[in-house]
Amino acid sequence: MRVLLVCMGNICRSPTAEVVLRDLLRREAPELNIEIDSAGIHDFHRGEPPDRRACAAARRRGLNMDMLRARQLRIEDFKRFDLVLVMDRENHRDALALAPPDYRDRVKLLLDYAPAQPHREVPDPYYGDEAGFETALDLIEAGARGLLAELRNR
Repeated sequence: MRVLLVCMGNICRSPTAEVVLRDLLRREAPELNIEIDSAGIHDFHRGEPPDRRACAAARRRGLNMDMLRARQLRIEDFKRFDLVLVMDRENHRDALALAPPDYRDRVKLLLDYAPAQPHREVPDPYYGDEAGFETALDLIEAGARGLLAELRNR
């Protein structure tokens, strides 16, 4: 199984989701063989490390994402990854527009895997304060836990 996590620029939400999902797999589902990566719809930050505020929020939860670098979503990703999980509806629309027709069913919202969560989107914390990064982490963790639960049941 291959999972790609996608947000707008690949410096806040999607790299956060990548490290959260990796950590949950390591701790709670080591039996699952899942390849995880992240990308951004746009190339605004290609090659850059994650946002320092996202890194700080992750570190407060024992997660390190300093080694990650932003990259842009590519058409080949839709063929390579079994799931392309996006953070919000705008990313969903943009990913679907890029996806080859036969692969569009792979594009889903991350929070589709957190049905008890009232939010359907992980809001972009980039222009907000530190609290927005904590909220994003909480929502991402809910989606990641739901995804793992579904994958275990397959």
